Order: sequence, then C-alpha cells, then structure tokens
Amino acid sequence: MSNIDYTIIGNDMQLVDIALTPSQGVRSEVGAMMYMEDDIDMHTSSGGLVKGIKRIFTKEGFFITTFENKGTTTQHIAFGAPYPGKIVPLELSRFDNELKVQKDAFLCAEAGVEIDICLNKKIGTGIFGGEGFIMQNLKGPGLAFIHAGGTIIEKQLNDQETLRVDTGCVVGLEKTVDFDIKFVGGVRNALFGGEGLFFALLRGPGTVYLQSLPFSRLADRINAVTHLRNSKGEQGGLRGFFTGDH
Repeated sequence: MSNIDYTIIGNDMQLVDIALTPSQGVRSEVGAMMYMEDDIDMHTSSGGLVKGIKRIFTKEGFFITTFENKGTTTQHIAFGAPYPGKIVPLELSRFDNELKVQKDAFLCAEAGVEIDICLNKKIGTGIFGGEGFIMQNLKGPGLAFIHAGGTIIEKQLNDQETLRVDTGCVVGLEKTVDFDIKFVGGVRNALFGGEGLFFALLRGPGTVYLQSLPFSRLADRINAVTHLRNSKGEQGGLRGFFTGDH
C-alpha cells in the first residue's frame, strides 16, 4: 500500500494536495501542477526516446515531469483538474499493478509508477473507437490519480459479462477487461438515436471506470450554443452557456 498522504479539495473543480516526505516524489503530465513548496525539485524527461515519440504521435506531450522533495521536512504539491469532474485515487496493487486509462484521464502518480501509451490492437476499435483507441498504461506498484468528467462510477464485471458504453464514457479498465466496438444496429437507431454509430463493448472479468460527462460531450454542447448565438448575431458564447441565457 502507498504511504503518500494527500487531500482532495473542492467539489466540481477539484485539486489534489499531496504531502511529500523527504525523498518522496510524484509524476505528472506537463502542465498539471498547480503549486509546490520551496524544497520540491522539478525534473522533466521523456522517459525514453521511444516512449516520447509514441506520446507525440498520439498527440500527448513528449515529456513527463517528476517532482521530488529534496528537503528535510514534508513539502506540499498540488495538481488541478483540467475541467469539471472528480479526481479519484487508485492503488494500482488492486489491479495487479497495471491499469489502462483514457489518455486525458491521468493526472499524477507516485514516482515509481510507469506511464506509457498503449494502442488497442483490434482494427474495429482503432477505426471507430474514438477516445478508446489510444489509452495510457499505468504500471505500479503505487498510487495514481485519475480525473473524469462529471461523476465517476466503478463497475465490476464478472467473467464474460458485457457492458455497452458510449465510447467517450470509458475512463479506465483493468487489463483483464476486453475492449471492443459494437455497431448500434438498426437504421433508425443509427441515424436518429443520437448516441453515435458505435458502442464500446466491455467484457469481463475485471474493474471498469466510467464518467458521466466526457469532455468531448461538454465541448460539443458549448460549441453548439456558441454557433447558435453567432448565427443569430448574438454575443455571449460561453457566458450564455454557463448562465443559462440560451
């Protein structure tokens, strides 16, 4: 079990404040850090050329940043969520020290956790899987923090049990869970159902994490309101969305 002390602060726009004892460290995507105290040292690296190149081709940043407490007393560092939702701490030992998460879900992790890019090898998933095609692989042991939009739920799938999910709502899954793509079926469902042409089909056994508000769905809603107001010659855009003036 991890011995890192942390506090998750806030409700809708959360941050995680981590207390690092001397020589303890955490890793994060570049740009996730919110604040850090004096004795914390920051070191940015690619984690290896191959990993760095893979991250570029999957539109991730080339670098991962490691923060280490170089002092003799406990020091604090915080990481902020990029959009409304929840931050969830996950002990990777629960998942045999390996968990796959959406490429924009990872927030930070203990320094010993390896962060790599993994591609779903199934052709259907690659073509139609959207966000589920490219995922990040977190390998422990250690504690990792992920972020999800809206509310996040954990579901346990039994052996061969399946769950059909909107492709954008999949946040993370255990390595034992099979990820595939299934056509919605039916002409009217496909054309007028409003749920897209494909579902993510998750098959157990294992744990999956789902989010109620994918960032892509939030962005589409904001974009639709902005275009509607612009087409009417109105002003307001985001202000109108958040104040309900639309």
